[in-house]
Amino acid sequence: MKKGLAVLICLFVVVSLVFGVTEINFMNFSSSGDNVKHMEEMKALFEEENPEIKVNIETVGFGDYFTKLMTIIAGNNSPDCFELNYENFSAYAKKNVLMNLDNLIVENDFDASVINQKALEAFQVDGVQYGLPFSFSNVVLIYNKELFDEAGVGYPDSSWTWADEQKAAEKIRALGPMTFGINHPVQFSEFYKVVQQNGGSIFNEDKTAFAINTPQNVETLQFMIDRVAKTNVMPTEAQLAGMGDWDLFEAGLLGMIVTGSWAFPTFTISCDFDWDIAVEPGNLNKATHFFSNGIVISKDTEKAEACFKWISFLSTDEDVARIRIDAGWELPAITNQEIIDYYCSIKPPANKEAIFESLDYLVTPPVIEQYAEMEDIINNYLEMARDGVLTAQEALEQAQKELSEKIEI
Repeated sequence: MKKGLAVLICLFVVVSLVFGVTEINFMNFSSSGDNVKHMEEMKALFEEENPEIKVNIETVGFGDYFTKLMTIIAGNNSPDCFELNYENFSAYAKKNVLMNLDNLIVENDFDASVINQKALEAFQVDGVQYGLPFSFSNVVLIYNKELFDEAGVGYPDSSWTWADEQKAAEKIRALGPMTFGINHPVQFSEFYKVVQQNGGSIFNEDKTAFAINTPQNVETLQFMIDRVAKTNVMPTEAQLAGMGDWDLFEAGLLGMIVTGSWAFPTFTISCDFDWDIAVEPGNLNKATHFFSNGIVISKDTEKAEACFKWISFLSTDEDVARIRIDAGWELPAITNQEIIDYYCSIKPPANKEAIFESLDYLVTPPVIEQYAEMEDIINNYLEMARDGVLTAQEALEQAQKELSEKIEI
């Protein structure tokens, strides 16, 4: 082992002396916490295959990431390549700080067909590829099989509608004063998707103006808040008493939870009951949430070739994908069937095929430069409707007015 390491070190030194080593700086948020060690595994694999490139990784927690990134970009000290989530990607692309990858894709004979096309297209603006997907995940219905059995309700499947889900939630709620049927957050990250399950949208048809106060959307919000205030199949903030929705599910007191595939590793460890997943029910349509993180190259870097090798490695390498799967670190964005089969073989949940069935119904969050401000405005009114301060109609009428005044589409 020591001899092999010595050989690698010697090789690195020789390559450095003869050819020179290109150092690139990569900044990300995904590897914060326990995933730092997995990012280091990926780096080691890459540098072994590409000894002429050295990657300096800086990991910043998500809460501080974008503040720091904006500061260093404004100071003309941008990392050579860095991570962006889907929601913020468009704003950075439109600020002209990202490199157009189209020529690099052609020059490097990069095979984009190995990447999930929805994830790949998420990092395009006006048909130009500005990033590659690093990971993706979606939202499913996770359910406690034991509570379903106790309530005498059949397990969810992909044919379920809102009505089926509500009936099951009411039967589970009847099991006890602190047993709840479902938790489905009344917040923007869910609302934009749930309105599409009911044939609505937060924009008009050509996406030139907000249309958040349509009858379909009011009906959708009323359905969501009735679960809290009317049937109480979903706990109020007071009933949660500071407990998170994941905590409630892990305690065996919640029949169903609408959340992402990133919950699987936690629930596998913490839940002492059988649980599984299903495609999230819809009403008039099905619509499931799409999350993705991408990796981009700074427009100002002088090391574009080395950066492209690194980001394309992170995006498509099969060993990287297996590291992700073993770590339970979201999904790799590649379409390799062996990798998909390997992911599905790791239980629980038993029905991992629902993750891939959900891909047929993916809808993406709206991408605008003022995304964070828009989200804050909508969340404010959704919370007031949930808490009974405003009716569903009043909340969306007031949201429409404020969005139209303050947010440019």
